[in-house]
Formats: sequence, structure tokens, C-alpha cells
Amino acid sequence: MGVHERLEFAPPMRFLLPLLALLATLSAPAQVLKTPQTTTELLAHAPEGVAPGKPLWLGLSIRHAPKWHTYWRNPGDSGLPTQLNWTLPEGAQAGGIHWPGPHKLPFGPLMNYGYEGDLLLPVRVELPAKLPPGPLAVKLSANWLVCEEQCIPEQGEYALRLPQGQAVNAHAARFEAALAQEPRPLSAQVAARVDGQHLVLQVSGLPAEWKARQNQPVQYFAQDAGVIDHAQAEQAQWQGDTLQLRVALSPQRSESPAQLGAVLRQGEHTGSLQFALAGGWNPTAGTAAPAGAANPTASDTSGGSTSLLLSLLFAFVGGLLLNLMPCVFPVLSLKALGLVNEAPHERHVGAAAYTVGVVLSFLLLAGLLLLLRAGGDQIGWGFQLQQPWVVAALAALFTVIALNLFGVFEFGTWAPSSLAGWRASKPWVDQFATGVLTVAVASPCTAPFMGAALGAALTLPTAGALAVFGALGLGLAAPYAAVALVPGLARRLPRPGAWMARLRTLLAFPMLATVLWLVWVLGTQRGLDAATALLALLLAFALAAWAWAQAHQGSTGWRMLAVLSLAAGLWWSWPALNAPAVGPDAANAPTQQTWQAWSPAKQAELLAAGQPVFVDFTASWCITCQFNKRGALADAAVLADFQARGVALLRADWTVRDATITAELRRLGRSGVPVYALHQPGKGEPMLLPEILSAAGVREALATLSPRP
Repeated sequence: MGVHERLEFAPPMRFLLPLLALLATLSAPAQVLKTPQTTTELLAHAPEGVAPGKPLWLGLSIRHAPKWHTYWRNPGDSGLPTQLNWTLPEGAQAGGIHWPGPHKLPFGPLMNYGYEGDLLLPVRVELPAKLPPGPLAVKLSANWLVCEEQCIPEQGEYALRLPQGQAVNAHAARFEAALAQEPRPLSAQVAARVDGQHLVLQVSGLPAEWKARQNQPVQYFAQDAGVIDHAQAEQAQWQGDTLQLRVALSPQRSESPAQLGAVLRQGEHTGSLQFALAGGWNPTAGTAAPAGAANPTASDTSGGSTSLLLSLLFAFVGGLLLNLMPCVFPVLSLKALGLVNEAPHERHVGAAAYTVGVVLSFLLLAGLLLLLRAGGDQIGWGFQLQQPWVVAALAALFTVIALNLFGVFEFGTWAPSSLAGWRASKPWVDQFATGVLTVAVASPCTAPFMGAALGAALTLPTAGALAVFGALGLGLAAPYAAVALVPGLARRLPRPGAWMARLRTLLAFPMLATVLWLVWVLGTQRGLDAATALLALLLAFALAAWAWAQAHQGSTGWRMLAVLSLAAGLWWSWPALNAPAVGPDAANAPTQQTWQAWSPAKQAELLAAGQPVFVDFTASWCITCQFNKRGALADAAVLADFQARGVALLRADWTVRDATITAELRRLGRSGVPVYALHQPGKGEPMLLPEILSAAGVREALATLSPRP
């Protein structure tokens, strides 16, 4: 019996229905969700019944475990605000969150704004003039970041069915208490101006209860992110019945809003203010400090003045060196193979298309990064590989490329003849796509000179930042463009021959090596089960690719086998790939006795005790980090020097998004990993080492430490 005949007894729906049932189970909403950090629940309050024109309140209840907290609308130096996404009946409109007054949450050198204990985030819902019969169905998809010394992103799906015409009062006291804690607008007059590096407010006409407690401190909470230095305490002083506040501006201020908002807290009293600046922003008051200025002792070879011109130069040189990084080698190997087989005029067109693909991809990725950061996300360079599905997609892509190089199938046979003909007449499309692929695999890497350039780029205006990323793309594309455009270099290429077929097969192995690396990255993010699930999914991809190629030999049953293998692979792997993040596993976490997990509090504690601290900012998806970890940082002489000088070794693992690590990287003038910081007690800023470490370089940096007492 042939394969096609057997498939007739196994229709696709037999495989797809279990898959759909599993997906439905995984996405089924709950009412109460519990984790070791939080207990969350969707609550409702309708004192006059669920009916058109009547008040309806919905809210997410978060009960924090002791010492854990979530964040306000402006989280401060690190963190992410809670996000609520509603699914309501047609015509119903949900308003914004009525945020209770926040509290200050100091964390080492950082100052965050947020909540501990029991929290309710109420939202008012406007119901339409006519409701469908039956219970009112509401759904909520929520995301929040909960932190102690570590930060864990959590999410939940919730659903309620509210009977119409009946009052819903079971949680009336909690809603009333939460709304009472929301800061009300203060009917006060505000005169605000910029004085050097400070925002100065004169607030008059405050309520009598504020004036009667002038001995109590007044705290300032900025509603706008990226404006003030949250870690510096505000200076509050009463002058009669007028309150004067001096608030330090951030030296890396990236925003200059025309209208500012703030919440003031005096004990349990809170109130909100909206005001504009008299005379506008001082052009020099909020100028971002150069990335190198905060670190005059840095020994990084890319240090120094990070003006726009120098940042462009650093970015271009960093792009050139990026071609030598192991994460880019597989794709560049394909480019080298293609160059040999191209005619001179094809090389010119291909070089232009490849360069455009590289530069445009860098600009799009940088634009997304800048947009997310402007929206309050604490992310940095390489952020896309913090998403497990991006890692899985790249692993699948490299598996398909490896199978193509092995000759399992040809890409041209997958496309309709019309599309294949169009692609053959426009070879530049393949070159452009190769440029996009190069950026996809190169973006997690940080080459020498890149760290300071990208760190400075994220403090520049948008146009300047995009120019730096564009220069990085030009540097990455420059070697290929040079070989394609300079005849003398092109003549040095070997002649086409039988060796190309052997080289093509050989290049499949670096592709598979990249797949192994990506599987390991996913394992550090989601655990061993997820890594095994990804391997199973890649096996299904391989079978599907082979079966689809067989379909061109006459039997359409092979295509059915390809579809079913993919469906079965997704069905089997989905639960593990969709499991919550577990963070770095034991293979990558700092479990050795010589290394400890980094936190701002741990770093501050060690420095206060007079102990030098070396911090390794790393991620499992950063190949440069792994090279350094197994090279210079594992060198016996380096480890002996660390021990002899009493240096505490801390490792900050950024494999999974961590807002606290992102904030610290930003404070150091960096936007990605690796970063190596050597802190000495009594000195404000650390020494930053180069992105690529050598044992001699690390030992030379350690020699600058003061002798142990």
C-alpha cells in the first residue's frame, strides 16, 4: 500500500481537532490565578445592577507575596507598568486605570514607583444603550512585572459573566478603598521652571490639611518617564503657605514634554498636578550626558568622547568587526559562495541590494527598539532573542537552510512557476533577503566599539540614533560591497568548479551549529522540556521539507504528509514552548561558588563592606558572552587574581528580559551585552572592560585595584 493510500484513512481533521482542542484548553481564561509571587483575580462592582447607563467597575486584584511588588504607570528607574486589555460586548468602552497613589521602592542605587501588599486597579466601563440578552460576558488579558531582588514577567487571562439587572456588590469595599486612594487633582497654583539641572516648583493654594502638616515630608512622583532623576530625593521646603520643590532632572533626559504631570504624597494624602514650564525647557538643562562621561576611568578600547560623529565612526568600525563574530559566520559563508558564482555586473547589483537589506533591517530594528523604549519598555539591544518564539523561528529557518545546502530540496521548487520566474528575473531579491537574514542573526552580537556607540545612540535624538544604527549596517555590509565593487579584490576570488558543491555541503554544518546554539538558548529561557520540544518541532520541519520536495516527483500524498508532520510537531511541542519562563538553567546560572547572582542590593552591600565587585552582564543568546565566559573568565590566572584581590564575582543574566538589568546597563551607557564592570569601593563609577576579553586585559584591570588591607 502506498503512502497516498494510507493517508486516505487518516484525514487531516483527525490530527487537527486534537490540536485545536489543546489550544483551546491552553487559552481558557480563569477567575483566580496564583503564582509564588502573586494571587490575581478579576473583580466587578455594579452597585445599581448591570444595565445601560448604570455604573460598572471592573478591576484586577493583585495580592503580592511579602517583599514582592508591581509598578505604577511610571515605574521609575526600572520596571514595567501593569497592562490591561479588555474584551467587552459590542458598544461597551473601558476607560483607563484609576491608579492608586504609588509608593517609593528603593532598590540599591535605583528608585522605583509601585505597590506592595493588596492592590486593586479599577477601570470604569461605559455600557451601550442596548445590551444583548443574557449575562454580560467580559474578558481580561493582563500583563505585569513582579519584582523582589529578581523580576518575573507574569500574565493572566480572566473571564466573568455578570447577570443583568442585578447588583454586584461583593467587592464594594475594595473598589471604594481603591478609588479613595487615587490622587485627586489639587486645586493649587503651580509656577514651574528649570534651574540648571533641577525642576523648581512653587505650589500655592494647597488644601488646609497639607499646610497643617508642614513637618511631614512631601514626595514627588513624576507621571512622565525619562524626565527626572528618580534616585535623587526631592528637596521640599515650605515658605509660609507655599511649597517649594526642587527635583533633579535626569542627566540622560530623553523627553521634553510641554505639559508635565506629577503626584505629590504627604503621608497618606496624595494629590495630582498638571503644569507647564515658564519659559520652556532650558536647551542645556536636559542635554543627555555622553555615555563615556559617566565613566572617565573606563579602559574600553571604544571609550572616549561619544559625540555623534565619533559614535558614527565607532558604529561603522563595530559593523566591520561584526563580520568576524561567530554568530554571523554561517550567513557570510553563503555570501562568499555566492560571490564566486556571480558575474561582475551581478555582483554590483547584488552588493547594492545586500547593503540596502542590511541597512534597512538595522533601521527597522532600531526604530522598533526606540519606539518600545519610548513607550516605557525596559529593553536593550538583542531584545528580540529574549522572546522564545523568535528563537524557535530562527532555529527553524536555519534548519531549512541547512537542509537546502545538503540538497534535500531546492527553494525554487517550492514556489509557483510564475513566482519562480519573477525571482529568477530579479536576483537582487535574494541578495536583499540575505541582508535581512544577516541582521537577524548578527543583531544579538556586540562587537568591539559597538557597546559605546549603541549606548550613546539611545541617548541621542531619534534622527541621530537612527544614523548610528545606519552606520552600523554600512560597516557590516562594507566587506561584501568592497569585494563586489573593486575589480582587484574580485579577481582574487577562486574560479567556479566542482569544489563549490563540496563547499555548499560543508556550509550546512555551521548552520546546524547555529541551530544547536539556538536550542540551547531556548533551554536557558524555558527549560529542558522546551529545548526537547523545539528539537521535535525541527524534526517535523525536516520531514515536512523532505516530503514536500517528493511531491514534485508525482505523488500529491507527500504534501499531505508534510502538512500533517508540521501539525503533529506543533501539537506535541506547543505546551512546552508555551510554558512560563524559568530563567537561566543550571548550565548558565551562576551556581558555581566563584559566581553569585547580581542585584543592585547585592552589589551595594559588597561595596559597602569594602569589597571590589566584578559584574558580568551576559545572556545565553550572546555568543561573545559565551566566548568570554569559557575563555578569559575561565582562565586559571585570572581566577587566581580575582581571589587574591578579594574581588566578588557577580553575574547579571539577561537571557530573559529583566528590567532591573536593563536599567543598570542604561546607567552604564550601554544598551546590550556583553558588558564587564569592575567596581572599586569608594569610587563612584566602575571601570568598563572591552566587549571581547583577554586574560591579560582582565589581569591588567585588576592590577589597578587598591591593595587589600
